[in-house]
Amino acid sequence: MRTTISARMQTFLNKYFTGDAIDYRHIIALYVPILVDQAFLVGMNLINTAMISSSGVAAVSAVSMIDSLNIFLISVFIAVSTGGTVVVAQYKGSGNDRMVSRAAASSVSSVSLLALAISVLILLFHSPALKLLFGAAADDVFANAKTYIVGSSLSFTGIAIVEAVCGALRGIGKSRSSLKLSLIMNLTYVVLNVLFINVLHMGVHGLTIAMNISRYGAAAVALLYLFKLDTNLRVQLREMLQINWAMVKKISYVGFPFAAEQMFFNGGKMLTQVFIVSLGTHALATNAIGNSLATVFQIPSMALSITTVTVIGQCMGRQNVRDARKFAKAFIGLSSFSFILMTLILLPLFRPIVGLFHPPEDIMHDLFIITLINALMQIPLWPLSFLMPAALRAAGDSKFTSITAMLSMWLFRVVLGYVLGIVCHMGIVGVWLAMNIEWGVRGGVFLWRFRGDKWYRHRLIEPMASSASPPSATSASSLPTAKK
Repeated sequence: MRTTISARMQTFLNKYFTGDAIDYRHIIALYVPILVDQAFLVGMNLINTAMISSSGVAAVSAVSMIDSLNIFLISVFIAVSTGGTVVVAQYKGSGNDRMVSRAAASSVSSVSLLALAISVLILLFHSPALKLLFGAAADDVFANAKTYIVGSSLSFTGIAIVEAVCGALRGIGKSRSSLKLSLIMNLTYVVLNVLFINVLHMGVHGLTIAMNISRYGAAAVALLYLFKLDTNLRVQLREMLQINWAMVKKISYVGFPFAAEQMFFNGGKMLTQVFIVSLGTHALATNAIGNSLATVFQIPSMALSITTVTVIGQCMGRQNVRDARKFAKAFIGLSSFSFILMTLILLPLFRPIVGLFHPPEDIMHDLFIITLINALMQIPLWPLSFLMPAALRAAGDSKFTSITAMLSMWLFRVVLGYVLGIVCHMGIVGVWLAMNIEWGVRGGVFLWRFRGDKWYRHRLIEPMASSASPPSATSASSLPTAKK
């Protein structure tokens, strides 16, 4: 019986998760460390939110409020590091190890400089920005928010270095090494949060101190690993100090449209947060806890989305469109299945999980409603809305995915969120309904794009002559190059 089940499972894995150069064993080896990393990150965020909630509703509301701004800012340089991951993955797929090294070096240096520039801007202009965005917040919430945004912006360069190095490692399939770096940063963060928040009762001040120590400590370890311990990327210090404009251009071709998308996308989320501020502190707390719960449901799929960039990128580096399509479809199906499992596991545990945040009883009803609606809507919509564009972007189709995401965000989530939440007096439930509707619209457009052939006609890198595939139905080499 066990032999029969094992044989059927292997047949299934070979059919859907094995290609010409990548088999299901490679994908599992890549995916599992990323899954562990995502699970730890989400768990850490839950614990941190629960810890800071012990400092009161004002503290958790301030952290939630500024985290929406932090996500907006951090996503910019993480998007550029994703461009580095795509370029590294495609060069890895083409077999050009020397260009893999140069792409990794350019990614780390450009992402770090961008993060430093963003940090300086926030330090200079944080006060007027906070007044413009969250001036309606209560005084105690606003004071905590000001402390948190200054402390978190100081840490941007540290996390940028870590993200860029981890992105390069994932691009070559070394997800275990990226997991180790992530664990170093986040375990340190959790331990220091316990010390500064629960033991020393430093509140938001303690949170920012822990953040800076953990991020810069991990950045130092990441650079040490890159220069002294790594045997795959072979990055040299002089490559990071010299600007390789040709490589920066390749990274920017994917990274900058994605960065613009993230700015507009998270800017829309931040504007939605402004709607929620006007609904009161309890609505802010409901939204913060609801977001934390939603990310728990998304853990397996977020890991799949990151895995998609490496797998599809390497397929396109080999110019193997057939495998790219096959893996993208398989990952989308697996993502939907994972949402079904997570919903069956987590919904019965709603009360115990929410209890970690010590929420007021009067927000429990709205919190359960948005959790239930979101859990059900994620099953068909999240994979198409988030995993599908990761596959398109890995093939170099960054402009289309970014423009689509920006338009859908502002035309549907922001406008509809205001109409349902404020005009129709549906409150926080209306805001979340608008988000789910926007997922459906965006996912439909991405699916239409994927069914065509324009998404794989881009030429991001020049393949090595020895690795180029012969023109065939499985290769993009016989197709005309799209205008960039």
